[in-house]
Parts: sequence; C-alpha cells; structure tokens
Amino acid sequence: MTDAVEKPGPLRRFTAGYGTLLQILLGLTVLILLFPVTLQIFSRFTAIIPHYIWTEEMARFGLVWMVMIGAMLAVREGTHFVVDVFPLLTPRGNAKVELVAGTFVLIFSFVFLFFGWEFTEFAFYRISEMAELPLWTIHIAWPLAGFSFAIFSAERMVDAARLLSQPESHA
Repeated sequence: MTDAVEKPGPLRRFTAGYGTLLQILLGLTVLILLFPVTLQIFSRFTAIIPHYIWTEEMARFGLVWMVMIGAMLAVREGTHFVVDVFPLLTPRGNAKVELVAGTFVLIFSFVFLFFGWEFTEFAFYRISEMAELPLWTIHIAWPLAGFSFAIFSAERMVDAARLLSQPESHA
C-alpha cells in the first residue's frame, strides 16, 4: 500500500490563498492604523502638527478592519470561538468536538452574513461625519466576516468528517 499525497482541490487552494490575502491585509491595517494614531499623539503634545479631526475616524475604521480580519484568520486557524473544556481528547474526539463547534460557528456566520448585509445596505448612501468616507466601507466588514467564518469553518468540518470516516486503528 502506497501513501499517495492528495493534491489539494480548488476550494482548498482558494481558502489557502484567501487566508494569505487576509494575513497581508491584517499587516497593512496595522501599518495604516499607525499613521492616524501617531498623528493624534504628536498633535496632542506638540504644536508642530495641527489637531486633525479626521484622524480619530480613520483610526476607528482601521481598528474595526483589523479586529474583523483578525477574527477571520482566527476562525481559519481554529483559535477563535474555542474553549478547551476537553483538552485531553483523542484526534477522533477532537474531530467530533470540531463538528459540533463548527455547526454553531456556521450558524453564527450566517447571522453575520444576513444581518451584516442589511447593516451594509443601510450605509450605502451615507458618509462619515468627519472624514466624509462612505460608511459602507466599514459596514461591509460584517458580511465579509460571515462569509469568511463560513468557508473556514466548513473547511475545518470537512477535515474532521474525513478523519471520522477513516477506520479506527487499534495500535
């Protein structure tokens, strides 16, 4: 019996690429967040830089995106929505817990998708008060997070189901 290496399918390649994109975007949001926050700090303690009002709003937008992208990646890595109640389970036991937990994450992700889209529609024709940015650019983070939670959780559940479908080995 030869151990054939299974080639990842198109969905697995998509989620891997999407995860890499999210990691890059997370790094960028941290860098972008540094700019308005640094301006705010320097403007408070020096007279060199004027007090810009838009920096507070930009910092808020950056913080929301940073948190939402971080949550998406945490679901992909299986570190979000996790409580180690049963830390000493077998791999099959962990797979069973993954399926149960994944079901709840999927439900939660569809709530984010559905109500997040309503939240975004509400903001389509509105702008922020200070920086006059379109508000949908921040509201779209919720349905995007719901989509990401769903695909990453489904991927983890498929892996757990595959493990459970293999015959138990008694070593």
